[in-house]
Amino acid sequence: MAEIKKLDPENEWINPGEILLEEFLSPMQISQYRLAKDINVDPRRINEIVHGKRAITADTAFRLGFYFGISPEFWMNLQSHYDLEQLAMESGDLIQSEVKSLAG
Repeated sequence: MAEIKKLDPENEWINPGEILLEEFLSPMQISQYRLAKDINVDPRRINEIVHGKRAITADTAFRLGFYFGISPEFWMNLQSHYDLEQLAMESGDLIQSEVKSLAG
């Protein structure tokens, strides 16, 4: 039977906004405001992403990818992995009990 894996709380996925802040903005001394202006988005969007109140969309991923010179998929993968892990932690048991698995 297919099983939804649960995370060990010590290995919880980090919010993509935290990665944006800690691995990109802070070391490069780029303010959230400057990033927003440079990628032509509302500064509130970046602030909400950094604080985990907003997800990274395909549009934002494309802009961040171009800005930092890395693939948009990097940002989308961070977000999708984070979303899946959050869902597994919050609703994994319920979903597993509601869905009949074709795998067995």
